[in-house]
Order: sequence, then C-alpha cells, then structure tokens
Amino acid sequence: MRRAALLLALLLTGWLGAGIVTAAPASAHATLVSTEPGEGARLDAAPDQVTLTFSEGVSLGAGYARVLDGDQQRVDAGAPEVDGAVLTVPLRGELPDGGYLVTYRVISADSHPVAGAFSFAVGDGELLSAGGGAVEDDTDPVVATVLPAARWLGFAGLALAVGAPVLAAACWPAGWASARLRRAASAGAVAVVVGALATFVLQGPYAAGSGPASVADPSLLGATLRSEAGWAALARAVLAVALLLVLRRVPRRAEQPPRALLAVGGGVAVGLVVATAATGHPVAGPWPALAVLMASVHAAAMCVWLGGLAGLLLALVRPGTPPSEVATALPAFSRLAFGAVGVLVISGIVQSVREVGSPTALAATGYGQLLMGKLLLVVVALAAAGVSRVWVQQRLGIRPPRRRRTLTVHAFSATTSAEPGPQELAAAADRDRVQAENAVAHLPSLRRSLLVEAGLAAVVLALTAVLVGTPPARSSVAQPVDTVLPLQGGTAAASGTVQVSVDPARPGENSLHVYLFDDAGRLTQPAEIRVTLTERSQEIGPLDVDLEPAGPGHFVGDGMAIPGAGTWTLTVTVRLDEFTALTAATDFPVR
Repeated sequence: MRRAALLLALLLTGWLGAGIVTAAPASAHATLVSTEPGEGARLDAAPDQVTLTFSEGVSLGAGYARVLDGDQQRVDAGAPEVDGAVLTVPLRGELPDGGYLVTYRVISADSHPVAGAFSFAVGDGELLSAGGGAVEDDTDPVVATVLPAARWLGFAGLALAVGAPVLAAACWPAGWASARLRRAASAGAVAVVVGALATFVLQGPYAAGSGPASVADPSLLGATLRSEAGWAALARAVLAVALLLVLRRVPRRAEQPPRALLAVGGGVAVGLVVATAATGHPVAGPWPALAVLMASVHAAAMCVWLGGLAGLLLALVRPGTPPSEVATALPAFSRLAFGAVGVLVISGIVQSVREVGSPTALAATGYGQLLMGKLLLVVVALAAAGVSRVWVQQRLGIRPPRRRRTLTVHAFSATTSAEPGPQELAAAADRDRVQAENAVAHLPSLRRSLLVEAGLAAVVLALTAVLVGTPPARSSVAQPVDTVLPLQGGTAAASGTVQVSVDPARPGENSLHVYLFDDAGRLTQPAEIRVTLTERSQEIGPLDVDLEPAGPGHFVGDGMAIPGAGTWTLTVTVRLDEFTALTAATDFPVR
C-alpha cells in the first residue's frame, strides 16, 4: 500500500510538472459554439428558423428550445430538431419587427443539461435581455441532492455485489458458506437496482430543470427511456437482478461453486461494471473508447478492493471465526488488494488527465477541487490500508509458496528432491496454527484499521457520486476564442466576413486579433472599425476596445481588458464607406 501511495504521488507530480510546462487550453464540452442569427444580430426580415451549433453532440430529451417575442409569447413552430451538434428551431412565418429571445436547455452526451439564451432583432425592434428570468439554469435542490445519493447507493452496492463474491472466489473459499457474506452480496445487488431505478426516474426532472413532483411525468419518463443515460440505468438494474439470481443459486458450502456457475456470474458482473462505467463523462469528450475502458477497469478495481474490504469486516474479522480461515483469507486478500489498488491508481490518473485537461484546472474549477479532495482521501485511505497490510505481514506473513528444491548429481546423472519429512510438516503445521490463533486474538486492532479504511472509502464514493454529476474541469476552464462571423447590415446587404480571436478569454488582460475579409476571401481595409464588449446579464458595457492596425485588414487589441467572468458579447462594427456599415457579434464564456 505504501508503494501504491508513492506511485500515486510520483504520477501526480509528473503530470503537474508536465502540465505547468506544456499547459494547453482544455477542449470544449457541450458548449454553444455559434448561432444563426447571431447574438445581438439585427435583421431586415425574420428568418425561417434559428440554428444553434454546439461543441459536441447534444440531445433535446426532456429539455426544450423556444423562441419568445417581447410579450414572452412563443413564436416557434413545430418541434425542434437535433442533428448531432446542431439544433434547429423552426419559426412561424411573417414575424413582425421586434426583439426575439431564444432560450434552450439541451442534454449533453454525458447527460448533463446545458442551458442558455440569446436574442436578436428584426427591423427596428429593441433587443431583449438574455438575463432576467427567461432561462431556468438551476437544477431543483431536492433533485440535486437525491440524484448523487442514488449514484452513491449504486456505487456502494456495486462494490458489495461484485467484491464480496470475488473475495470468496479468490481468497476465502469457506466464505461461500458464510451467511453474512452472502447477505452482503445480495444486499449490494438490491442496492444497485434501487440506485439505478432512482437515477432513471430522476434523470427526467434533472434534464428538464423541474422538481421531484414530476418524477412520474409520462413525458419525462418517455424522454429518459429514449436517452442513452436511461438505457444505461435500466441495463444496470437488469444485470443486478441477474447477478442476484446467480448468487442465490450458489451452493451454501465451504468450497468453490461449479465452474459454470462462476463463469456465468463473472460474465454478469463484468457486464454490470461496464454498464456502470459506460455512461456520463467517459462517453463524452475525447477518447471515448479508452475512457470507457479505463472507467471499467477503475470500477472493477474499486469493487475488488472496497467490496472485499467490506466483506472482511462483515463476515471474516469477527469473534468466532476459525483461525484457519483467517490465516487463509487475510494474506490472500492483502495480495489481491495491493494489485487492485495499483490498477485503481493508474486508471484514476488516466481518467483525471482526461477530465481535468490541465493542472491549472485543478484549483480553478469546482470539479478540480472535488478531485483534489478525493485524491487526498484516497491517500489517507491507502495509509490506513498500509497499516492493515503491515498487521497481516507481522501476524500471518505474506510468504511465497514453498518451491521444490532439486539437486542434480552429475556423477550419476540423477535428481533427488529435498522433500520435507513428516516431522518437519507437523512442526510447520503447528507453527501455522499457533500463528493463526495468535492473529485471531489480536483481530480487534485489525478491525479498527479496516473500519477507518472503509469509512474513508465511503466518503470517497460519495465524492465520486458528486463528481459524476459535475461538468468536468476541461469544460469549465478558459478557452481561447477563434471564430469567423458574417458581416451583416441593417439596410445594406451582407458583405464579407470577420475573423475574431481572443486569447486566453479570462478576466483581465487578453489579446484580440481581428481580420476583415471581402466576399472573395481577401483581406480588406475598412474606412473605420470599432469593437465593443458587453455583458448583458450584469448590465456592463458596451466597452470600447482600443485597436491598432497590424497590416491590411488586420487589427490588434493587445491588453484588451475583460472586467470579470460571465458571458460576454464581442461586437465588431465596420464602416466600408460613408453610407455602408456592417456588424458582426459573437458570445463567448469568460471563466
């Protein structure tokens, strides 16, 4: 365990050091990339539809996409359509001049809702505020509390349902006859079913932003049933029931069950682990196949370690346990747990690098802070596990199996085996018996160490349940902006494009580059150019940005100041001549 803790520290140090030297922006995660019409656009005529493009695939599910006029009346027509990362909302025909507000709440690939709003105007209409109460971003507090609790119940149940049978199969054959161990495994399977079904019924209110009273809403249940998250929850419930049925068929004998039954149970357990891992963050973002594999390995190692640990506490490390069973199970589990912890550490590092993206996100995001808290608790739990391992080594020993020693006598070209005699075997058996009895007499000290380890593990599982529902850090850190926008005019026809780059898109000083292109894609020099920043929800701006020419059609705003975090609108106004003025605008998050 001490080696595993040292490995964890070395890997983290290496990652942090490399990240500080080569820190790069994290990739986007289900964020709004562009809209048509653009944020703050002023159009001559109403469009036929509104298009929203996200950084990765989304689904509507129990969410919504609406377009409202100045009287908060809906002007969208028909159901919105989603094609990968593009959401299209059809509009009614012949909309009058005025301001229009687009509000949306969609579901990202990892089942998290993504909500927001933007506005545009037709004719001389007044732009509507995207702040106010038009968009409900907050998840209901009851749903936000119960959903992580359901996930925690599922994780804890998975550890018991899989880890307890592994303990019996790999370390403690007599454990199959233990009523306590069998009840623990069965209770774990039931907990997985309950947690999965609770997650299923709560996913609808979570996605729609409604309260617990809507858990039985047929439309929300139907939307969840059509979603990948809903299918994954139902798969976990079905597989947990199957595992429970297999466990019930295991003979209550102090020996290994038939191989066929073990193979069936092992297959169901692997399916249950994969169904738990193949949802949420692993299926979204970069490297999904590798992420699901690492998450499955991570969950399996967690089951072996924590489920076996719980099995020891509940069934083995108790008064009345035969010393021979203690002497058999504890050293074997110590070796098994050591390997599981090593796998847990390595797979956890891979997952952390993927979800955090850069070391700076550890301290700058809520996800990173939760992850650091989890890592700290894991290190403390490994220290407690190290104490337990030392106890087993001192009381029972972890020795390699005896090997046959062969002596070759070349003169006669023959071999003889140095086999222990009856007296040596009897002495060794007596020594092992006395050692086991002495260990049983000191089990209370081991039990205290295991209780500390199990308590810390329960808190780690709770933090994991919260992390699963928290947008990963790579989607919460600042991301440079680089986008190309069409130039549009009030009375003049649209002409050319403008490319805008903002780096690093954080509060404070930023670097701005603006490139102007004509219809043929060539850099063009305007008569006048103006860039402003606005944060509508905080009623900040428009703030003028000082620009310096850097070449034909190229303008730079070094040291562009962004006062604080929020969703900022950058507007470029270009005057081509005395009578022609064009504009382009884009929204970007500042974190």
